[in-house]
Amino acid sequence: MNELLRQKTSAFTEAKEAKARGHYPFFREIESGQDTEVIVNGQKILMFGSNSYLGLTTHPKVKKAAADALMKYGTGSAGSRFLNGTLDIHVELERRLANFLNKDDAILFSTGFQVNLGVIPTLMGKNDYLLLDRLNHASIIEGARLSNAQTVMFRHNDMQSLEQKLKHCPMDALKMIVVDGVFSMEGEIVNLPAIVALAERYNATVMTDCAHAVGVIGDMGRGTPSHFGLDDKVALVGGTFSKSMASLGGFVAGDHSTIEYLRHHARSLIFSASPTPASAASALAALDIIENDDSHRLRLWDNTHYAHKCLVELGFDVGESRTPIIPIYVRDHYKTFELTTKLMDSGLFVNPVIPPAVSPGDSLIRFSLMATHTKEQINRAMDLLDKVAKEVGIPTYVKAA
Repeated sequence: MNELLRQKTSAFTEAKEAKARGHYPFFREIESGQDTEVIVNGQKILMFGSNSYLGLTTHPKVKKAAADALMKYGTGSAGSRFLNGTLDIHVELERRLANFLNKDDAILFSTGFQVNLGVIPTLMGKNDYLLLDRLNHASIIEGARLSNAQTVMFRHNDMQSLEQKLKHCPMDALKMIVVDGVFSMEGEIVNLPAIVALAERYNATVMTDCAHAVGVIGDMGRGTPSHFGLDDKVALVGGTFSKSMASLGGFVAGDHSTIEYLRHHARSLIFSASPTPASAASALAALDIIENDDSHRLRLWDNTHYAHKCLVELGFDVGESRTPIIPIYVRDHYKTFELTTKLMDSGLFVNPVIPPAVSPGDSLIRFSLMATHTKEQINRAMDLLDKVAKEVGIPTYVKAA
């Protein structure tokens, strides 16, 4: 190995140090499906760290659709969408998604991350302006870096900050405001009505990444624009199949001309293999369920309200979350790791989140709900959180009076 490269990589010691303390919380091996309880090291563990918000990854209809597609089409598409990798189920899924999201057209990508890597630099270039919330997903940040556009960050969900930034952009320049529909770590819903109003005032386009919103908020789970009745005011809606839609892949929906332009210019689409047949089929089956049976989403919200109430009563700091993503702020890097691993040892799987995924000083436990959780499972999780948080002595934990 080149000596300079060795010096660079060997300087990273954080993972080794966490492992030495017995509090390394990443790459935990799960030996079962993403359900409300999973098997880790042969033991059954409560799962409150999944993005399967509707609990559809183990739904019989979704699994059968994937299995049937595997038998019909084989294991892969053997090429990019642009050339030989377009299947009829890809086209059907695009049509169905566009209709579901009240848009003219949609295009599939192989992952949600690739959506933002493709859409943002394809549409925005030199002399254009990107306005991004500071807590946007990493894929949006990376897409902006690739774009060569002038990127301007505004304070999280702060409309005064956004307006100040817009005022400094030329009125006749191409401007796009790109935001998460639901912020993936904090669980907050973006202030989309105010963003749309500012976009109209300053001649800007709006794009929302609804990865954590589709299936969760809006009419029948149509996402953040639908949640606020702003479908016609948001130009582009991006998202992923890896959350509520129980699969793998991504999409963006918008007007015909923009989607057609992306089909022929987005490099992360043209130069990547297309979604596997099983992935496309399982996403289609999940979309069938979402469109025709809102009971899953309603159960998810019932669980969310109940868990949020329990956490607040226990004295945890849950920030401004109003979604199935509930942050439990620890605000201490190492205690976040310690709390995560001790909860795991006690039978509860949650996710630690540290900078740069959150702002410095905002380390947290990401506690997420599924429609298929029972109240009994939530109560068991609360008991474990209460007990282990006291043992660890997390700084923000104060028992409610």
